[in-house]
This record gives sequence, C-alpha cells and structure tokens, in this order.
Amino acid sequence: MSLKVYDGKGRWRNKTVAFRISPEEDEQLETAVRLSGLTKQDYIIRRLQDRDVVVQGNPRVYKALRNELASVLAELQRIASGQRVDDELLATIELMSMTMAGMKGERE
Repeated sequence: MSLKVYDGKGRWRNKTVAFRISPEEDEQLETAVRLSGLTKQDYIIRRLQDRDVVVQGNPRVYKALRNELASVLAELQRIASGQRVDDELLATIELMSMTMAGMKGERE
C-alpha cells in the first residue's frame, strides 16, 4: 500500500471532486493556474473557498507571464485587422494586469 499524502496542514486529502468544463473554460483555468504559480488543485481549492490567490514571483510565473503576453500580443494584432475582441482575451488581460500589479507591489 502506498503512503498517504498529506496537505500543508497535516490533513489527508482522500476525497475526489470532478466536474466538466468547456475547452474555452479549460484554457482560462490553465492560464490562471500558470499565472498563479500554484498547482491546479491548490488554485481551485483557494478559489472555491473564496480565499485570495497570492502569487509568489518565481521563474515559472515570470515565464508564464512572458508566454501569455506573447499570446495577447498575437490576439491584439489579430484584432487590429478589424476582428472583434473575445471576452476570454479581456479576462486574460485583466488577470495578467492584476498579477503584474501584485508583483510590482512585492518589490516596493
């Protein structure tokens, strides 16, 4: 039998929660998780419990921000050609803005 894996507070996480989401919702969730620096499990638990997601700047988060900025730039260039702005893009830009503002405050 394998060893039990406990969380940071010594609790054994033995319950499984599952739900379905659309591919677009999955991409938004993946983006938020990448920008948070947390595991997907920890991110979802914090959001479900209405707790703040505090981003700790590290190389992985900076890389995620860089990649998301490149993706947003490509979308903005697409929009410049006259196409409409997606709500998902606006949500991603807002999330990135909040993340960057929080990291800026971290250095001050």
